[in-house]
Amino acid sequence: QVQLVESGGGLVQTGGSLTLSCAASGSIFSISVMRWYRQAPRKQREWVAGITTGSLETYADSVKGRFTISRDNAKNTVYLQMNSLKPEDTAVYYCNLKYGLFDDYWGQGTQVTVSS
Repeated sequence: QVQLVESGGGLVQTGGSLTLSCAASGSIFSISVMRWYRQAPRKQREWVAGITTGSLETYADSVKGRFTISRDNAKNTVYLQMNSLKPEDTAVYYCNLKYGLFDDYWGQGTQVTVSS
């Protein structure tokens, strides 16, 4: 069983920065793909960024060049560095761990609010 705990959300002004963290329990973190998603009010959850076991990074077009995903396998933690934040980045951010066909876990989410 895996538990994911996000932290680092908060209120920031337009143009500001935040770094989200997601700490995972269990033993499969280093062999799992990690992703960040977000869900804004009245919108569907959307994928933001992903990082493979080999640290290959991918990003949604809406955040490319502003967000950076990284992982520290020694700490079982994945990060999302968010720069140049915009009001449209306001959402609850969730981390996701996926391994194989059946291991698919979600954190409880952390709120990010960007004021204009």
